[in-house]
Amino acid sequence: MNVSTLEWSITIGVTIAVLLFDIVIVARKPHEPSIKECSIYLSIYVSMAIAFGLWVIYFHDGPGKDEDYGLQFFAGWLTEYSLSVDNLFIFLIIMASFKVPRKYQQEALLVGIIIAIVFRGIFIALGAVAINNFSWVFYLFGAFLIYTAVKLVADTNHDDDGDNAVVKFARKRFNVSEQWDGLKLVIRENGKRAITPMFLVIIALGTTDLLFALDSIPAIYGLTKEPYLVFTANVFALMGLRQLYFLLGDLLKRLIYLSQGLSFLLAFIGVKLLLHALHENELPFINGGEHVPVPEIPTLLSLGVIVGTLSITAIVSLTVSGRRVRAGLNPDGTERTPEQEAEEAAALAEREANRKQD
Repeated sequence: MNVSTLEWSITIGVTIAVLLFDIVIVARKPHEPSIKECSIYLSIYVSMAIAFGLWVIYFHDGPGKDEDYGLQFFAGWLTEYSLSVDNLFIFLIIMASFKVPRKYQQEALLVGIIIAIVFRGIFIALGAVAINNFSWVFYLFGAFLIYTAVKLVADTNHDDDGDNAVVKFARKRFNVSEQWDGLKLVIRENGKRAITPMFLVIIALGTTDLLFALDSIPAIYGLTKEPYLVFTANVFALMGLRQLYFLLGDLLKRLIYLSQGLSFLLAFIGVKLLLHALHENELPFINGGEHVPVPEIPTLLSLGVIVGTLSITAIVSLTVSGRRVRAGLNPDGTERTPEQEAEEAAALAEREANRKQD
């Protein structure tokens, strides 16, 4: 794919402009966005991603070109978007575990998204270098994705993700305040410096983003080898993530089979990578260093599997969890507790109070 310096410059410039716009909007007045506000921004970001994919098809696939870069972008974007939704579920747990006030959650999410873009940019660059210099890296990517898929389907309980080892270390080493003060990370309390709960939230979000980057970058390199498409698919997947968090709200908890669906997708892409590695094989201890004549999975089939898996996962999740909720249970089938009802009532009261202030 021949991407000009101008295209890269415009892409990075637009990404920075969108982030700065988000920062200005959030910093101007921290608040919980309304459903209307979230819907408008999210529809704009999704439309931008679709328009970009069509632009890639028109300008880079074009007449007389035997390429499918547009399909590669859409497949990568949908995969990264679905992984980002799973990331949102972890964000939801982190917000709940630290009891982040609703009006400050936008700020925390925005910082988390910026950290995610930085981490993914680093891993995209490292992945591109590895692919260009070592063809056998596809074996590692494929094996890692299959391992991740097995681990994901076996471990769907993320309740301790908000208090990981890094957060526990920070709690132990530093004086931690209970006072929230926007995005301030350090305050003076009783004459001493103390880190705010927001500091711990950002640490939790940052370490979570790092782990998700380790999964998502090998996954998208299984769908396209073009760093430009890898970068743009990740950027478009992260755009609107903050609005999606508030728009979906408790609906995130009803996507009870999301981990299983993502596990299948990661395993599928892992197999695709291993087949590609065998097809391009140069390792001397495999088939004498010669290419192995195995079939490769085309991009169109990959896109179909991705769309089909996500659709089935969403339909089955919402159907089963809906029945459980109507029966008075939690979406995961467990009994509702008085503590949960009290927390939900408090969250609803806080939400109403914030809306009245706005």
